[in-house]
Amino acid sequence: MNRLILRNGPRVTAVILIIFAFVVYQRISRGWSDVVVLAIAAVIVWAIGVPAFILLWPRLTVGGYKRAIVKRGFGAGPIPVNTLYAVPHTSSPTGSYGSLMATGADDLLYLGGWLDVRGGPHVLHVPNMAGRYYNVQFTDPSDGANFAYVGTRTTGTEAGDYLLTGPGWTGTVPNGLTRIAVPHTSALVIGRVFVASESDLPVAYSLAQQIQLAPLTQQR
Repeated sequence: MNRLILRNGPRVTAVILIIFAFVVYQRISRGWSDVVVLAIAAVIVWAIGVPAFILLWPRLTVGGYKRAIVKRGFGAGPIPVNTLYAVPHTSSPTGSYGSLMATGADDLLYLGGWLDVRGGPHVLHVPNMAGRYYNVQFTDPSDGANFAYVGTRTTGTEAGDYLLTGPGWTGTVPNGLTRIAVPHTSALVIGRVFVASESDLPVAYSLAQQIQLAPLTQQR
């Protein structure tokens, strides 16, 4: 839906402006008193609509990703909750708008999934990237903000394990794990792994597949 809006944004805007201009013209033809009423209505709609849009749009956007992930996946079928799927090929700059990961970056492998910690903490494992660029971002579905990153620029490229906990969790962080607090029990997880060349693709894909989620109970 977001891609469709962005792709047709100028056309949609033009249509809205034409409709608005027509309505204003009709009001003026009836007298300026109708224009005043229209202006007051427009101000009220703007005052209510803008805050509502700001509040709801991130929820709709991230919610759309969730539905796409758990129902359709990235091309190989639905992705179960608390599972990460690595796309085996890079995206093309001319990739289909229907592809969830068609971002135009042709030197990255993408992975993604939906995290839900209501049933207990989960552990994100990343392998040793040996200096290769990668990142894993966590997005809060309530406001669309990225609240945590694991990757080259934030945690380095050595192997690591990260404990993902929900609100109110009061357990003890096991040795060897770094805690990441999840603000609202669930999160959109998107990862990227750099691909240097076509011959490097198998190595990059193998590393992307090793970035995985698992319940904390399986780590004990």
